[in-house]
Amino acid sequence: MFIQTQATPNPATLKFLPGMEVISGAPLDFRNESEAGKSPLVSALFAIDGITGVFLGSDFISVTKGDSDWGHVKPAVLGTIMDHFLSGNPVLEDEAQFDDDNEDEFFDPKDSETVEVIKELLNTRVRPAVAMDGGDIIFKGFKDGIVFLKMQGACSGCPSSTATLKNGIENLLRHFVPGVEEVQQI
Repeated sequence: MFIQTQATPNPATLKFLPGMEVISGAPLDFRNESEAGKSPLVSALFAIDGITGVFLGSDFISVTKGDSDWGHVKPAVLGTIMDHFLSGNPVLEDEAQFDDDNEDEFFDPKDSETVEVIKELLNTRVRPAVAMDGGDIIFKGFKDGIVFLKMQGACSGCPSSTATLKNGIENLLRHFVPGVEEVQQI
């Protein structure tokens, strides 16, 4: 098994590509070991000293480290990912527990058409580009012309995330969606 690695704009995060599907469905972001739930892979990655975040995409795993050096952490991450996939164990024991039904979104029902356009633009133009960098951006709400987004994976804590939000996403949404004035990170 050959696992490729890619740098991300976030120097604390590396993207690992095992060459096969990691998960089906929505990406999942784990910010600590207690959030790992029933994911043997995520639990094993958090067992490595210095790991502070794991993000699962459809065909990649983004791993975020703390103050540790990648020279020490990367071989352990590669070994853990390889061992997991060679074992045949599932990445998620119970996918249903990870279903995201958007229950924490907030917006006025009268803005539902605007929200649909915002989500469509995020899904077709923003999320694919951000996934290439090992992260994701999730719509959380819309109120008084402000779009609220959650950064995940490599995007969370990335030094360039503010520029991505303000110069990229905010300009895109303001151009295509009347009523959008600002984008803020939650």
